[in-house]
Amino acid sequence: MAKTKKQEEEKTTLGSVIELIGIIIGIIVILVFFPHSVIWNITVLLLMLSLLITVHEFGHFIAAKKFGVHVYEFAIGMGPKVIEFRRKNDPTKYTLRALPIGGYNQLAGEVMEDDDNLKPDQFMCNKPKLQRIIILIAGVCMNFILAIIFLFMLSCIWGSSEQASIVANVIPNTGAEEAGIVAGDRILKINGHGASNLDSLNVVNLLKNDKDSNEYLIKHKDGKKENIKVQLKTFVLSAETGEVLGELTEENTFDKIIEDNNVSKDNVVEQKLAGVQFDTKRKKGFVRSIKYAFTKFANTFTLMFRIIFYLISGNLGLDALSGPVGMYTVIDTATNVGSASYGLYNLIYLTAYISVNLGVMNILPFPAFDGGQLMFVFYEIITRKKGNTNVEAAINLIGFILIFALMILITYKDIFKLIG
Repeated sequence: MAKTKKQEEEKTTLGSVIELIGIIIGIIVILVFFPHSVIWNITVLLLMLSLLITVHEFGHFIAAKKFGVHVYEFAIGMGPKVIEFRRKNDPTKYTLRALPIGGYNQLAGEVMEDDDNLKPDQFMCNKPKLQRIIILIAGVCMNFILAIIFLFMLSCIWGSSEQASIVANVIPNTGAEEAGIVAGDRILKINGHGASNLDSLNVVNLLKNDKDSNEYLIKHKDGKKENIKVQLKTFVLSAETGEVLGELTEENTFDKIIEDNNVSKDNVVEQKLAGVQFDTKRKKGFVRSIKYAFTKFANTFTLMFRIIFYLISGNLGLDALSGPVGMYTVIDTATNVGSASYGLYNLIYLTAYISVNLGVMNILPFPAFDGGQLMFVFYEIITRKKGNTNVEAAINLIGFILIFALMILITYKDIFKLIG
């Protein structure tokens, strides 16, 4: 009987290995032989999200292990189990699952004691408040660390450009030139919104503006500050380099511009511009890469909170947010423009950007997020009593429903934009 059971286990393990090899081969075939197709974009998106979610969950996992919280399972992927193993003297079950759409931890006592076979100090809910806080923020920290590593890699391999919004060039016959802006001027604000770095400047340019002009707060090279009104004009730009190919007018049409510049319409974008350009030359260097990684991370981190504020205040519409369909479109655009090297650069940068985004979203004090769980811990610290687990469960359920409803709305808008 024991021999039969062992044979069954070996058969199951062999089948699981074959399934895993089949999945890996399938992914490789898609990535190599079907580049930039629909299935390729979906596969890349799933792999990217799986990496970010797995790294996030790994942060929770290592913190939980450090503080002696029992971890039932650490899974990479979702759906049917493909491979399962256990380490010696480790009660945790490690699994690889078939669908590359994330992963998860199953911790003992995330809300309440849930296993009579465990000791009380193995439950997360019984751990000291500081340890629970560290476990909850560990996932976010791992996302931030991953983003910094990726940004450092980008700068080391491809180089990095200036991050401050210092004007490098003014396009002739534009509103900026007419207003007197010159190279070396630094933009501090646009229409009252801070825009001292390129990331914040790009977001401010997306804010609702019914006017055909912008109010700039400029700091000249001599240190003098000045408010300047700049008229906006519509230009056609290279999607890869950002180079201005021509101004859209009744005579200088879109078709004429792409014909004169011998470019494909898929490789250009239309954009309203003031006429200022910034230094996009990339320079390499180890120290420079470190500085870029942390500066870019800090800019992106603070920008996420500004975007949330703009959404709440109504200055930015929901169209600025992307769900799965929108992310698919972004990946398609980012990897299908220019050379393969440029596409890889965009993909790594996008992964770093989404990693920061995922971290910031999870730290928000909203039910169902890590930040929401932190609020329950802070409640216990302030009131010095345990929270009501039923109330917490109800609040988290409401949070999940609201998030799900928001995702449906954003996905609907993404699909509408895609087919529109």
